[in-house]
Amino acid sequence: MLDAPKLSFDLSVDVLRALAEPTRLRLARLLSRNDLTVTDLTAILGQSQPRVSRHLKLLVESRILTRYQEGAWAYFRLADEVAISGLVRSLLARLDETDPALERDAERLEAVRRERAERAAGYFAENAGHWDRIRLLHAPDADVESRLLGLVGAGRIDRFLDVGIRR
Repeated sequence: MLDAPKLSFDLSVDVLRALAEPTRLRLARLLSRNDLTVTDLTAILGQSQPRVSRHLKLLVESRILTRYQEGAWAYFRLADEVAISGLVRSLLARLDETDPALERDAERLEAVRRERAERAAGYFAENAGHWDRIRLLHAPDADVESRLLGLVGAGRIDRFLDVGIRR
């Protein structure tokens, strides 16, 4: 088994200090389970947007969370830095899941997930008849495949790893 990456003492103190506040610990827990927007988080936590945003800013500055854009929406998630996320996940794993606040957060997170799924289903149901026209707004599959083949050449490919990107 590989040793977990090490954190400096000062960085460890910064991470633990940032999490030593109930709302920020709840935010870290929620964002370890799902990428969420400020709007999602205010609905789940029942707190104001300025308050949630202030906590998120502190967690991003502490390198616990990362922020990324998807269209007009800003999403937050647990940062990818292995040493920090390992420490955070280790702490989160020790929380009592039966705590009333954590149970309430989990129920509200599930409601947000259901609402997203319903919105997505509604979008596709509404646009199914126009799908061919919508697809024309994107690069044709044949062009994408042709460019990819141009990049990899005509040789045999034994293994292929398709990796999505996050922005």
